[in-house]
Amino acid sequence: MRLLLRTFVGAGLIVPALVLARPVSYSGGWTLMLMNDGTKNTVHAHYSPTAKTSLGYRFEYWQNRELRLDLLQVNRLLKRWNRPDSQANLYLKSGVGIAHGNEFDDKARMAGFASLAADWENRRYFVAYENRYTWMKDGDDFFSQSARIGWAPYEGDYGDLHTWLMLQVDHLADNRMVITPLVRFFKGVHLLETGLSDRGAVLLNYIFRY
Repeated sequence: MRLLLRTFVGAGLIVPALVLARPVSYSGGWTLMLMNDGTKNTVHAHYSPTAKTSLGYRFEYWQNRELRLDLLQVNRLLKRWNRPDSQANLYLKSGVGIAHGNEFDDKARMAGFASLAADWENRRYFVAYENRYTWMKDGDDFFSQSARIGWAPYEGDYGDLHTWLMLQVDHLADNRMVITPLVRFFKGVHLLETGLSDRGAVLLNYIFRY
């Protein structure tokens, strides 16, 4: 009985952090994600018909390539490991749509991507990894990956303002490595991240879930 109580209490404190940042929401939930850094600008809106699947639209603008992607995206929770004081997740993300860019003389081309994402988190520590393969018809395919570690300087209760200090490392398609220290704040249904990379690029992400 004590273990069962700890499980519910622990889940109640951890889940608010996990739910906001995840590519799949609760059944019937909508999510809006605005993500910007020195590489690309992204808008992603999705709906979760179940707690394991989300469907939505994704827009990306890759700055250096002057490339725009308009995609239908499907996210799938492959596996979740629930523990009394932590949670881990494995996701498959995929998208298909069209690409516009100078390399295509501004003509539309079929495009898509596939991505695996994994994370582990408790109330004080966070670890995440994601990779992605992007393809375009008559264009250059590319692979990128990203990893994060995070630490919460205090343990807030449900409904409090939560703060995380994080470090993100990106391995980009042109073989560049970008390191970005950032701060994450979330409260209720709002999450905000801001940081500055070692190359002087500003990171600014906002997530709203309802």
